[in-house]
Amino acid sequence: MRRLIFDAEHEAFRDSVIRFYKAEVAPHAERWREQGFVDREIFRKAGAQGYLLPWADEAYGGLGIADFRYEQIVFEENVRYGEPGFYINLHSGLVAPYLAKLGSDEQKARWLPGCISGDLILAVAMTEPAAGSDLAGMRSRAEDRGDHWLLNGSKTYISNGQLADLIIVAARTGQGSHELGLFVIEAGMEGFERGKRLHKMGLAAQDTSELFFNDVKVPKANILGNAGEGFRYLTRFLAGERLIAAVGSIAAAQVAFETTLEFVKERKAFGRPIGTFQNARFTLAGLRAEIDAVQTFVDQCVLLYNAAELTAELAAEAKLLTSETEGRMVDAGVQLHGGAGYMDEYRISRLYTDARISRIFAGSSEIMKEIIGRGLGLDERKLGKNT
Repeated sequence: MRRLIFDAEHEAFRDSVIRFYKAEVAPHAERWREQGFVDREIFRKAGAQGYLLPWADEAYGGLGIADFRYEQIVFEENVRYGEPGFYINLHSGLVAPYLAKLGSDEQKARWLPGCISGDLILAVAMTEPAAGSDLAGMRSRAEDRGDHWLLNGSKTYISNGQLADLIIVAARTGQGSHELGLFVIEAGMEGFERGKRLHKMGLAAQDTSELFFNDVKVPKANILGNAGEGFRYLTRFLAGERLIAAVGSIAAAQVAFETTLEFVKERKAFGRPIGTFQNARFTLAGLRAEIDAVQTFVDQCVLLYNAAELTAELAAEAKLLTSETEGRMVDAGVQLHGGAGYMDEYRISRLYTDARISRIFAGSSEIMKEIIGRGLGLDERKLGKNT
């Protein structure tokens, strides 16, 4: 289905992005998957093309283009022609906005140029061994020691954990469950240690790590915003985070569909292409209709995001729909590939294992349903008061 949200400038930009991924990312993807992380140089190459933080102010080296459709294109084509384990989306779309929106003029001048050029790689650390989606269960703590904060705790499942030069760490700063601070930890700070690189089911080229903070002295100049307002800051950026996840999921569903369609047209059983059997036709027909509908919804959410009108509930809907559609598509794709779908040499196998995290990260499907349900007024705390 033709997508209506892009104009000629966007499509010309897409062509340049595709050329970049084909030339600079795809040839290295298999090696990156084997080594468990991408080369640092790919961030610098992306930065040189203007693909990192394109929305950032020109004063810091950005392009000043506050149109999410350009980022959408960068994220989509990385799935199609690049390597999903290259987390350009995390660096540019999820973490950098914290620095740009919450940072002081001094902090932005200190960090944003390196983030834009790719010399500084970003990560954010919220998840802990005993606290995932429930931030109220966070145990990492920072204590005000006058001229600095003293940070202690640990984080796990942190994307870009091995490569990151700047890590935004959420930690408790008070007694209240929502009293959190956001602290920018720089590589090389005394007491900051990276644990082992974690081995995952999918996204093999994406380095995911444990991080440890043992009496890390964090300068006051490395606090983002108010040290007690971190929870509010985190919720402020969740809609954008979930939209980015939705963009990636529906792009992966599109690629899985095309990969499977091509396979069933060529693979034969009982003397004819397996795509000609009713089961294959009906399965792919249903998925084609579903993917087109969900893609249209995501594109509308992108326009709402550009207009600063994307609500938490709509972002949750987009994240829920796309991740579930992606899951159904890759599962059907493996099934229609037969035994070949279980082999890593076939792309559908990697798409399948990469997709499993989509229904978990950036808020699980169950959490998305909670958010949507509460938006309908189905909140136990509120309804209980009326009974």
